[in-house]
Amino acid sequence: MTKMIAQRVAFGEALTELAAQHPRLVVLDGDLGTSTRVDIFAEAYPDRFFQMGIAEQNMFGVAAGLATVGFVPLVSTFACFAAKRALDQIRVAIAQPRLNVKFIGAFSGLLTGKTGKTHQAVQDIAVFRAMPNVVTISPVDAVEVRKSLSALLAYDGPAYLRLTRDPCPVILTEEYRFVIGRAVVLREGNDIALIGTGQQSQRCLEAAELLAKEGIQAHVLHVPTLKPLDEEAIVRAAARTGLVVTAEEHTIVGGLGGAVAEVLSEQYPIPMKRVGLRDIFGESGPNEALLEKYGLTPKHVAQAARDVLRSR
Repeated sequence: MTKMIAQRVAFGEALTELAAQHPRLVVLDGDLGTSTRVDIFAEAYPDRFFQMGIAEQNMFGVAAGLATVGFVPLVSTFACFAAKRALDQIRVAIAQPRLNVKFIGAFSGLLTGKTGKTHQAVQDIAVFRAMPNVVTISPVDAVEVRKSLSALLAYDGPAYLRLTRDPCPVILTEEYRFVIGRAVVLREGNDIALIGTGQQSQRCLEAAELLAKEGIQAHVLHVPTLKPLDEEAIVRAAARTGLVVTAEEHTIVGGLGGAVAEVLSEQYPIPMKRVGLRDIFGESGPNEALLEKYGLTPKHVAQAARDVLRSR
């Protein structure tokens, strides 16, 4: 049976474990600790935890100030608040001077516990991918959450880590080595490349299983780092199969699909299709209903692959 672990839980536990290796690490929370699970860190390191209240813009400003005097601030909030409410403070006070601040966007994507469009961050990848100096990461599972957090704490500069809310399958082993800017092949195949990011990469794997029953061997490439982007891996996948489908729990405007299209249009033009939200806000609803309505299930990814294969 596949092990299920929520990314936010893995994050809270890993953050607490890594704190001993990073004595200058401090955590700022916007009154969401029990939701984002930085409460685990707060209990272990109360002197290094700052409760900033529901004042996200101020919280990022304080983080910038702490970074200028040698601390490594990690700001924890919901992805919708980081990418929208506090965006100007991130842009001016953190990204432009390239300060060593890490910011965590919890409850990203559509599946936010029925909070609806106000709390769904489905444009955050596009926002931070377009912002100079900001490394942007979207892990697939709990293992990659821990590995990517360790890498980001060792990295000197602004970084955004995008996390999902609910338990999700663990697909990587503890031997997996995360490297900023490197994509990873999850399944070998020669007929079509399925390129995913975040938890959508798991759905790409499930889509590949559906296609395999029809004799279609899909190559699955997981892209955890949206910036810097592993362009070489994307071009290799395209060259290997000649066809590409991208999939993301995010808008196709400026997200992974847009990034892959940019790379391939310049370096290896081939037929491709983007799976994701199509310039629309989400709404409140159960997880499976939302994935079905917005065309993000494994069967939708598999159908996109069939459509591209037929176009050839």
